[in-house]
Amino acid sequence: MPRDSSTKRVFKIQDRAMTVSIERQSFNQRFDLYGQWRVEFAKELQVFSDWLEGKGLRNDSTMERLARLQEKTLEDKLTVAFVAEFSRGKSEMINALFFSSYGRRIMPASAGRTTMCPTELAWDGSHAPSVRLLPIETRKLSASVADWKLKTASWYSIPLNALSGDSVAAAVERVTETIEVDIAQAKQLGFWVDDSEDNPPLNEAGLLEVPKWRHAIINFPHPLLKKGMVILDTPGLNAIGAEPELTISLLPQAHAVLFILGADTGVTRSDLRIWQELLNPHVDATGMRLVVLNKIDTLWDSLTSKEEHQAEIRKQRQSTAQILDIPLNQVIAISAQKALVAKISKDEALLRDSSVRQLESVLVDTLLGQRHQLLNRALLSGLEELRTDAQQLLTVRLRDLTEQIQELSNLQGKNSAARRSIRLRIARERKEFDHSVNKILGLRAAQNKLLNQGFQQLGSKAVKSELNVLLKGLQGKILTFGLQKLFFETFDRLTGLLHATQTIADQMHQLSIDAFAGLNTEFGFSLQPPEPLNLALYVQDLEKIAQSNKGQFSVNNALRFTSNEFNERLIASLAMRLRPVFEAVANELELWSKSSSAQLDVQLKERRHSFLSRSDTIERIEKAEIDLSERLQELNGHVDALAQLSAQLTERTQHLEASLNAMLRILDDGKSAPVAAELGS
Repeated sequence: MPRDSSTKRVFKIQDRAMTVSIERQSFNQRFDLYGQWRVEFAKELQVFSDWLEGKGLRNDSTMERLARLQEKTLEDKLTVAFVAEFSRGKSEMINALFFSSYGRRIMPASAGRTTMCPTELAWDGSHAPSVRLLPIETRKLSASVADWKLKTASWYSIPLNALSGDSVAAAVERVTETIEVDIAQAKQLGFWVDDSEDNPPLNEAGLLEVPKWRHAIINFPHPLLKKGMVILDTPGLNAIGAEPELTISLLPQAHAVLFILGADTGVTRSDLRIWQELLNPHVDATGMRLVVLNKIDTLWDSLTSKEEHQAEIRKQRQSTAQILDIPLNQVIAISAQKALVAKISKDEALLRDSSVRQLESVLVDTLLGQRHQLLNRALLSGLEELRTDAQQLLTVRLRDLTEQIQELSNLQGKNSAARRSIRLRIARERKEFDHSVNKILGLRAAQNKLLNQGFQQLGSKAVKSELNVLLKGLQGKILTFGLQKLFFETFDRLTGLLHATQTIADQMHQLSIDAFAGLNTEFGFSLQPPEPLNLALYVQDLEKIAQSNKGQFSVNNALRFTSNEFNERLIASLAMRLRPVFEAVANELELWSKSSSAQLDVQLKERRHSFLSRSDTIERIEKAEIDLSERLQELNGHVDALAQLSAQLTERTQHLEASLNAMLRILDDGKSAPVAAELGS
């Protein structure tokens, strides 16, 4: 049976998990296991979908739900962002955590060579392994990086050999490239603001060095990247501040942000600015925020004991936590450089001293565990909805069969007049059924009208119109309290669009309640009104976006608002951040409407089938083609088959739930309690 083979796959994954001691598994190993499970579970969903189809239990609504569950399972990305000022060892940390298996550095981390532009490491099978680079000149246009991703011809592509660490590293080296521009060009590109103390230095020719590339995408089939991990490597404060999309969209939506400091420098002024202006406003964002105190090896020397080293590290952690106003267990001290050396040379003692396993354990226990719990809840909820939809269909079939059995039972011992009476009743019911179809068509017309109104409220034109008002208020002005007020007024109007959509959803729901009640009473349907659509969480999302980005309109950004190019990039970034919220609301509204209509479609189809079956049975009985008692026996057999089908439905959905919970237990069982206790000390 399909259940047996799928169960074997679940246990195969479990066995694989136990081949390496759970407490010794690295983040890479556990994420690889998690990726395997997602692929296997997506296959199980397909088996379930095919089974529903084979049993006639799959309709448009269930197909939509299954497609979404499969997409959620397979496309569940895990984004880990690394943020730091220059020379904090950020790229070395990425090498140590993820790419030591290459036996060399992949990300540029040598002296004087560092990542100059935001860099994404991911895998997209529709592109060949490569490094794709977006020229810095695209900043002169208002389009966001996300928009440019759709214009592949605008990127400079460098092919790489994914089997060669040297080839990968050589291609990645291109992200360190810079160009020299004059002040006028630097203003357009966002790297120079008049009267700012943070402008980069000019050389003897009056030029300044800026990144050659605006954004880089490193696309290669590393096992972690193939299973859904996305690594975001960001440059220093000036480059981050000049690219609003990073602070408005990419960083807030990362599932984990690692803010790297240097144990040799402590929290510098620019470090504090990054934390307070760019990261701290997003503490309520989904995911986790960790501070990593790197380069603890600079505190090692032969004149102090190991205990004194540990005491100094604890002091550094406490000081960092106090300055950043965060819990102590959010500050982890490691040596990325020693960790990389230890992994490549297989030096277990040095690996322990580097403390990188503590960071890996936190990433596994907290990040991966939380991510799976979110996916687990979404999938369990989706499975329950699928089971409910299929069970409702079985209930409708059972009701029709029961009515047919009762109808035929009443014919036993009766004459032809009784059969004629049943034929007349069936004809009358079919006529009533035709009237019900007209009412259903009227309901659908009304629902579709409201649905289209909702789509208009949520469309990109409506959002763009509101943001254009904000853009006009920003153009060419220095920040004032009036502009921040304009920002919040914009979000008030955007929130108003969601409230208007909620009103439309409530109207659609009430329309369904009234129509379903009428159809049930007048025509004998058994329709259940769907649960009302609640958009409160999306309203909260807008509020979080507004509060976390009000800092963009603080006095620290005042000088940037004199640049129209910056303003346009800022508004484009806000549009990108808002787009998924409004698209999600539109998708929820559409799915709700489909689910509501699916009940009607199912019961209409089943009722048509029932009329045909009843009419055919009466006709064949009259022609003596079938025996009444044999037909009753056949129908009772169908009832038994429905009971078995219902039991199989329960068994299959319970099996899928067991698969979900099995992976959850694996992740929970692997938590490293000693590490967690140490971090809290």
